[in-house]
Amino acid sequence: MRAAWYERTGDAADVLEVGEMETPSPAAGEVLVRVMASGINQSDTKRRAGWRGHTMAFPRIVPHSDGAGIVEAVGAGVDRARIGQRFWLYNAQRDRPWGTAAQYVALPADQAVPLPDGVEFATGACLGVPASTAHFAVFADGPVAGLTVLVASGSGGVGHNAVQFATAAGATVIATTGSDARVAYVLGAGADHVINYLTETVADRVLEITGGAGVDRVVEVDFGANLATDVAVIKPKGVIASYSSTRVPEPVLPYYPLAYKGVTVRFVQAYLLPAAARAAAIRDINAALVEGTLVPTIGAVYPLERIGEAHRMAEILGRVQGRVVIDLAAGKPRSKGQID
Repeated sequence: MRAAWYERTGDAADVLEVGEMETPSPAAGEVLVRVMASGINQSDTKRRAGWRGHTMAFPRIVPHSDGAGIVEAVGAGVDRARIGQRFWLYNAQRDRPWGTAAQYVALPADQAVPLPDGVEFATGACLGVPASTAHFAVFADGPVAGLTVLVASGSGGVGHNAVQFATAAGATVIATTGSDARVAYVLGAGADHVINYLTETVADRVLEITGGAGVDRVVEVDFGANLATDVAVIKPKGVIASYSSTRVPEPVLPYYPLAYKGVTVRFVQAYLLPAAARAAAIRDINAALVEGTLVPTIGAVYPLERIGEAHRMAEILGRVQGRVVIDLAAGKPRSKGQID
């Protein structure tokens, strides 16, 4: 099979290779999936780059956690009725050397989720990390109907999903973005208010919008960098759910300003969702896809042979609006987003 891999961490152009590998076989409890689309996440590019000391857990790594495709074989103990069905995949490369940047991947059967009819493989490849992270960040502390939710970077992969989930669930959504050009994009996802954090002071605008009351929940993309803002706008007994802290990876916590409000700070890791939260995310993601209340954006599609360019596109924040996807469908040229 054709696959991409790296044997050392570093720049995508230096370490990513594409070539032939042996097709895996499904072990007991696993399915073998013919991958049609492979989604690229920031966690994939950071791991490949060796960000914050990431080391090689295996001698050779096929990257990417998320993907979508068709089950072609099953291991012992797995229902053969799965063969021929369409699935979206999550955690494919979690603690394993074989991710979805290959024509085939074998992974535990419960990590292959039925892809609803009519949903393209490219869309299915964008769900495992971004949509699951957003779902947990929005709903881990209960329903949001009637609440006010601040979504940091509502134009980002997770943030765009979070805006859609919170809006559909009945929340008033305030979102931020770093570009006037993306305001319409975030409003289109359902946000009630969008703030350009480069030209406006987010805390001042949030308090103005809410009449000084602040917000009940914050879905946070950069905890350390935005902590002062979050402390200023969070209501008593509110929740800050953070899934990254890239610019300030070791933030100093303002204990008493948070403690005096009784704030819950939740750290969100999509690869380690509790079983009940994972089940709820899968249920709600598929339902939202069918209902049309969750519409992931495909920003760019690359063939496997250009995976280095795809990684570079994905890791430069703001370069592309939407997710970057690798097309692994059988060798035919495809236009953007048309992988299925």
